[in-house]
Amino acid sequence: MEAFRQFPYKIQVASHECEYNKACKQQVKTNRERGLREKVSDMATSCWLRFMILAVCLFFPALVQCRVRHYKFNVVMKNTTRLCSSKRIVTVNGRSPGPTLYAREDDTVLVKVVNHVKYNVSIHWHGIRQLRTGWADGPAYITQCPIQPGQSFVYNFTITGQRGTLLWHAHILWLRATVHGAIVVLPRRGIPYPFPAPHKEVVVVLAEWWKSDTEAVINEARKSGLAPNVSDAHTINGHPGSVSTCSSQGIQIYFEVLALNVCFL
Repeated sequence: MEAFRQFPYKIQVASHECEYNKACKQQVKTNRERGLREKVSDMATSCWLRFMILAVCLFFPALVQCRVRHYKFNVVMKNTTRLCSSKRIVTVNGRSPGPTLYAREDDTVLVKVVNHVKYNVSIHWHGIRQLRTGWADGPAYITQCPIQPGQSFVYNFTITGQRGTLLWHAHILWLRATVHGAIVVLPRRGIPYPFPAPHKEVVVVLAEWWKSDTEAVINEARKSGLAPNVSDAHTINGHPGSVSTCSSQGIQIYFEVLALNVCFL
């Protein structure tokens, strides 16, 4: 009899549980459908915004910043022969001078520098106006800690109100002797050159070459209190020219000046 009295109660509890489960499932289904509708709406909005940005970039390039330039600098050692002698030098991507950076006015430039050598490294973008991006200027121990061996750093800056050819170089120790290169800033699209457009442009980097290790040269100067030893040669794009007769290999560059008009404003 006692079990018979409890039987309706158990049925009632089970009935409430079923109703509760149905309500939960319905709520879950409703939430899932609502989330799906919101996701579709967000995707449509995102696609529309992307389309509008692309259209503005295509038809009004001077009004918006449409380009982010990405570069990667791998700082590595390389055996190099100049003036009949070889030595290991610090390079960017195995080249000295390093790669030329190309950008247009108002472009944003991102350069990831990965340090694979034993020296601390930092890169300075000589002549770039760092407007609210002083941490990307590059002088070691001044605007940033240097990039330690095995570490990396991303320089992020925007070129504003500038055009022309500038220089980037290492800004620690004497690594700039071999760690350097050019930055070419072109006018914004649709804006002409301030002079007749050139048929072709060639970057020429003038530098110096020491037969000795440049870090040893500067360390000796610090110990003696005297000026560092002068370089053994001047170079054009990393080559000292035909002053050496020890090898027939190399690059010869000849210049012929036809006319030169200089106007100082």
